[in-house]
Order: sequence, then C-alpha cells, then structure tokens
Amino acid sequence: MMLDTGTLIALAVFALVSSATPGPNNLMLMASGTNFGFARSGAHMLGVALGFVAMIVVVGSGVGLAIHSSYYAGLALKVASTVYMLYLAWKIATAPPPNVELRAGGKPMTFVQAAAFQWVNPKAWAMALTATAVYVPADNQTLGLVQVAVVFGMINLPVVSLWTALGVQLRRLLDRPQTLRAFNVVMALLLVASLYPTLTMEA
Repeated sequence: MMLDTGTLIALAVFALVSSATPGPNNLMLMASGTNFGFARSGAHMLGVALGFVAMIVVVGSGVGLAIHSSYYAGLALKVASTVYMLYLAWKIATAPPPNVELRAGGKPMTFVQAAAFQWVNPKAWAMALTATAVYVPADNQTLGLVQVAVVFGMINLPVVSLWTALGVQLRRLLDRPQTLRAFNVVMALLLVASLYPTLTMEA
C-alpha cells in the first residue's frame, strides 16, 4: 500500500528541511564547489545522494538499527566519525588555491568516498533513523521503505546540488588566495563544530 498523501507531504517536508540545513555533507559540498567547481564535484554530489538512499534501505532493514543500538558498535562509530571528520576538516583547511590544487593533482571526493562517508556522518544517521522509524508503516515495511528512500533521493540530490552551486558562486567572491584560505578555515571549523552532537551523545 502506498503512503497516504498526508504522510508523503510530511515526509517530503522532513526530507527537505533535514537535507537543506547545514551539516557535514553540505559544508563539504560547498567547500568542494568553491575549490573544484560544480562539474568536478558531480561524483561527490551523487555519492552523497545515492549513498544516503542506500543507507536508509540498510537502516530500515534493521541492520543499521542493530549497529546503532550496540554499545561497542556505537562507540566505534563515534570514534570513526570523529577521527575521519577531523581529517576532512584538516584537508579543507589546508587546501591550496584552485590553480595550485590543479597543478598538485588535487581531487574532489569520489562517488565511493562520498557514499561511504554517510556511515560516519552523525547527521545522516539521525536522518535515516528518524525517517525509517516515523514514516515506514509497520503493516508494509518493504514498500514503505522503498517510498521513503525514493522521496529522499528525489529531494536530496537537488538540495546538495544547490549547496555545491553556492560554493561555486562564493568562489567568484574569493578571488584572492588569502580570502579563499580564510573561507576554507571557516568551513573546516564548522565541520568540526558539527561533531558536537556526536561527542555529547551516549555511546
């Protein structure tokens, strides 16, 4: 049975708000748009959108919930999230200007890296757990899960594209290397700040 209209609207609103608000994915995509441009960030955008769709399916099947509810798995997830996001923040903060980056062979995040990142992204976990717990009906979990995943996929990709495009527009204002470096440092600090929910939640 298809989700009713009211549930679909509520799901779409939740998907839009949760996807559009600042978080690790959006901050990194904006930085990628600034440093690499829109086209070169395409694999990153697709990895975020499709990787999160896959995450919803796995979490909704019960595997993700079992991982999240285990003390040791939760602790390992917290440690992995913290270490990897600190590494990404350092990479963003120390990124050279785009012309130097190109000469040095720098590359934006790949599709696989972006998709895998969802599993150490605290915001992605919160979104996936909430979406599957609230919007997947108990009487038809398989079809409901597919519908939730499709709605998020349809909304998430345009949203992350807008964040990347915002980064491209900002690049025009950050034409001086010193200004671009300051922007990258701010993005890195915001990415580190997004770890706050992970560091304060129970393992």
